[in-house]
Order: sequence, then structure tokens, then C-alpha cells
Amino acid sequence: MLFSRRVAANYLFATFTPIRHSEYTSESWKNLTWKKYRRELFRLQKRLFKAVQAKDMQKARSLQKLILKSRAARLLAIRQVTQLNAGKKTAGIDGKASLNIEERFALEELLKNQYHNWHHNKLREIPIPKKDGKTRILKVPTIADRAWQAIAKYALEPAHEATFHEKSYGFRPGRSAHDAQKILFNNLRSFCNGIDKRVIELDIEKCFDRIGHTTIMDNLIAPKGLKIGIFRCLKAGIHPEFPEQGTPQGGVVSPLLANIALNGVEEIHQSVRYADDMVIILKPNDNAKEILEKISQFLADRGMNISERKTKITASTDGFDFLGWHFKVQSNGKFRCVPSVDNFKAFRKKVKAIVNCSNYGSKVKAEKLAPLVRGWRNYHKFCKMDGTRFSLWHISNRTFKVFNKETKNDRYSSKTLIKKAFPVVPYSENKHVNVKGNKSPFDGDITYWSERNSKLYDGETSKALKRQNHACGHCRLKMLSEERVHLHHIDGNHNNWKTKNLLAVHESCHDYIHMSKGKP
Repeated sequence: MLFSRRVAANYLFATFTPIRHSEYTSESWKNLTWKKYRRELFRLQKRLFKAVQAKDMQKARSLQKLILKSRAARLLAIRQVTQLNAGKKTAGIDGKASLNIEERFALEELLKNQYHNWHHNKLREIPIPKKDGKTRILKVPTIADRAWQAIAKYALEPAHEATFHEKSYGFRPGRSAHDAQKILFNNLRSFCNGIDKRVIELDIEKCFDRIGHTTIMDNLIAPKGLKIGIFRCLKAGIHPEFPEQGTPQGGVVSPLLANIALNGVEEIHQSVRYADDMVIILKPNDNAKEILEKISQFLADRGMNISERKTKITASTDGFDFLGWHFKVQSNGKFRCVPSVDNFKAFRKKVKAIVNCSNYGSKVKAEKLAPLVRGWRNYHKFCKMDGTRFSLWHISNRTFKVFNKETKNDRYSSKTLIKKAFPVVPYSENKHVNVKGNKSPFDGDITYWSERNSKLYDGETSKALKRQNHACGHCRLKMLSEERVHLHHIDGNHNNWKTKNLLAVHESCHDYIHMSKGKP
């Protein structure tokens, strides 16, 4: 029986029965022209960004169609969801948690034939406990649906980046929580009379579950085929009681859709927003009730409500929590930012779980602690981190005692392991430099963005990036913000930290360098 090309691709991916071709090998995947694909996709995205800036919507939609049917976009999307994303090993409702090389090429064929008429599968629901004792439902798409969403995001993100408000920082390329942190410093420091100001800690009730589908569809800049696909994506994760609301948490494109729905709320009053978390800054004469009414109306038009229980007005001198930090203006008018109590407790709990685990020795514990501690310190590196609590002296001292008991017959000394487990990360209070205005990685200013991305790293990674002129040591493309930077040890010896042995590379490039030593 003869199959059409489309049916054959459908059948192949649905059953995951590999077709054995000599071309479908790890080498064939590794040797694809990834550098060329990245350049092709970025060129189209840059043109799309500028078209929307110029309000040429006809050209913008034509460019979006080119992205959707681009082989570069298809292959990069598959690589993103199967190799790079943090949740790459989380299975969807089909139970498939990974794809081999044959299945990746089969998925590429399926996307090629059905990108313009994509039908979403149902979502796998995973309950996630919240700190207030309740649970939120993470809805995970299949790998195929994630790949289509990644392509959709490639086509949607540049268009909407040209329209987003500059004080929106969550889930946007080139922006981070540190930008939001710096905005609060700029508005609450002594030079700006922060001691006299108040803030509204705004909480949107079940934001992702209540966003109106009509709002998203009305504001979506997309050709008809992509709009239909996004609509089906929204309907795949609906709550039975709210069939016209909600965007599924867990989807690749969901944060972008939430930003599209919430864009414009920043214009009501001076504020800073990170996804659905928002802080509104009030001067002494500002009417908080009037501002809240305007925001409440804005959200109501989009199917959402303000949580009266969690939303509160706070004096800057009383302090407030935002994005894992505690902000406060002291009685002398000086602004202070430190890790919040909840954030520190959660971090300490993770450290204790590793240190007190009896399943592995001190060397493995030190290896597991190092990235956790480095990540926590890096996130808080623009806070005031002196003092024994945030210097982690007590935690490291307790860890040293545990290691000391475990390493009596071990050639690794406790002190050496402690230094490895608790790496020193320098802090510079309030020294972060914010993104300039409405700049975006899609604006084509590669020099600005590569240099800015290099400043996000410190230590040997930062030095390597400067030596390499902010370019990847493997593919030679400039290091932009869309992919993490890894430090590669050329000789494979991770104890050799000589300058000539260190190379800053893209995360994906790092994978391909080591691909010959293990599975892709």
C-alpha cells in the first residue's frame, strides 16, 4: 500500500517506528548546518521586528509565514525542545520523554507538512504544590506539540517585542529579573525620596487560568493559519468550568501569550512588571484607590481579577517582597535589597537535603552543591550580601562538619570539598545596568547584545568571552541572550583551569563537542 508523503510522516511519528536510513545517525544530526540555520532564522526575525516597528503588518505576516515554513525554524525548534529546554525530559500525555535521531527527522517531516494546520493533543496534568499549601496544575504538551509551539514562538515573539512596554521584564529575550530589581532601586533610593513613597504589591488571581482567549486572539499579530493553531493550543488546555479562559502553564508559547494579554497595564501608572507579578510605585499624592480601580477594569476586560487578599499597599519603609528579594527603605533613606526570607529558607532546604543525604559521599555532594550555591549567589549578586547569614557561613560550617566525618578515609580533604561546594561569587550592590529603553535582541544591534550578554557571567566564563570577542569558541557566532553559555575544558580535564584550556561556547555547541562520547 502506498502512502502519501504527509500520511507517511504522520504514521511514522505517531507510531515512533524508526525508518532505518544511513543518513539518520547521530553524526547526521550533529553535522547539520546549525550555524547557517541560526543565521537564517535570526535574519527573518530581525526583518519581522522592523516591519512591525514600521507598522507594515502585511509584510510582517508574510515574514511570519516564511518563518513557519522554514526548515531552519523546524530543526532549531526540535533541537530546543529535545536538547536545550529545562523540561526536555518531561513526557506529555503520550508518555514520550525523548526522541532518537530517526524520530527527530520524522518530526521535522511532520512539521513540514502540517505546520499550517496543526492539531494539538490533550495535555498531561502535573500537580505542583504552592507555598500556601494549595496546588497549581502544570499542563505539559507532547514533544511534537512543544516543537510546533517553539516554531510559533519564533514567528510571534519578534512581532510582539516591537510592541511590548519597556517596563515589562518577565519571559522576554534580553531582559531579566535584575532589570526589574534595578527599576525599584532607581525609584526608591534616597536621591528620588524613596522614603516618602509607597508601593502596591499587585497580585492577579489565577492569572494564567483566567486570561480570556478573546483578548489573546484579538491582540495576536499573526497570519490566519498560525492564529488557528494558537486557538487550538488554548482549547487543548481549558478548564471545564472556564472554557473561554486560560493559557496552559507548561507550554513553550504560554508565557508569551500571557505577556500579550497583559501588555499595556504598565501604562496606567508608574510600575514594573515581571510576567504576572507587578509592583506599582506611588508618590505621596497619588490616589491608590483610583489606580487600583483602573487596573481592575483593565484586567476585567481580559477576564482576570485582582486578588484582594494578596494585593496590599505598603510603605517603602516597611519593606516588601518581590521576585525572591526583600526591598526596604531604611529610616536614613538608604535603599536596601536582600534575599527574601522565603527565598533563603527554600534555598537552605535544598542544601540540607543534599548534605544530609546518605546515598552518596562527600565528593558527589560537593559536585551537586556547587551549581546550586553558585546559581543562588549569582541571582542575588546585586543585593547586600555581607553578614554571616547571606555569606552562608553557618551553612558551610555545618556542611564542613558533615564532610569531616565522611572523609576520614578519603583523599579529598574537607576544606577542599567545601571550597568546591561553596564557590565565591562577588556581589556589587545595585550595580546592574538595565536594558536601554525598548531595545530588543531582534533589533540587529549584535555588538550591544553580545557585550551585554557577556556581562551576565563572571569568573573564567567572563574572561573567556572577552578573549573571544563575545563570540562562541565553537561556531564563532556572537553570544546573544537566547542560549546559555557553557565553559568547555578543551582537554576534558575539569581540574585544569589554565587559560588556554578554557573555551566559552553555546550550550548546544557544548553538547555537540561531547556528542561523540555519549548519546545525543
